[in-house]
Amino acid sequence: MIKMEHVTKSFGSKVVLRDFDLSVPRGESMVIIGGSGTGKSVALKCILGLIKPDGGKITVDGTNAASGDRDAFLARFGMLFQGGALFDSLPVWQNVGFRLLRGSLKRPQDEARAIAIEKLRRVGLTPDVADLFPSELSGGMQKRVGLARAIAAEPEIIFFDEPTTGLDPIMSGVINDLIREIVVEMGATAMTITHDMSSVRAIADKVAMLHDGVIQWTGPVADMDNSGDPYLDQFINGRAEGPIEAVR
Repeated sequence: MIKMEHVTKSFGSKVVLRDFDLSVPRGESMVIIGGSGTGKSVALKCILGLIKPDGGKITVDGTNAASGDRDAFLARFGMLFQGGALFDSLPVWQNVGFRLLRGSLKRPQDEARAIAIEKLRRVGLTPDVADLFPSELSGGMQKRVGLARAIAAEPEIIFFDEPTTGLDPIMSGVINDLIREIVVEMGATAMTITHDMSSVRAIADKVAMLHDGVIQWTGPVADMDNSGDPYLDQFINGRAEGPIEAVR
């Protein structure tokens, strides 16, 4: 569904992606791991066209991601943002149904509200939450609302950017389970970036380890602990010593 071939991206003298290759099969969940500042978010933004790569090729479902109708292209994606990114001035149901109230996916307001309430139910939130504002919700509830928004338009591809950041271990487990259930239920292709190894084990079909602008290792999550790759081994075990230099 998503293929990145020899993708490069620099910001001034800072090389972020140097020879990035990644293939995400249709209907599978790929999790990209790696240290802060290694280019995980940049890779997602390159796919979406929010950042233009300096070189290489990106295709989505066999079509060049840089060509064609942008609205139709972006309509295929859903996104759960790291910080929730909810609109403070809009009630919850309008946050969830944001894409359904405007643009090419526009629906009548009553229909958009009904869909929003159904998606809130899917992530474990009751209808009375629909008319609250984000400031009235806990961090875990806000993350659920963000997840409901990501799936509201029934996207084919969903991106999850650090989905458990700022959550306690129990709520992180709840969100991980929800993400896994929903991705499987929808048959969606998923890409997640995270530092949370419990998320990796709960969400991933396959894992890609990004370091120094290239994918150092990729394979099934079941092979992760016995990969034989020193970069991956150091990262997943949280060791200070190894080929990845720790900032002291």
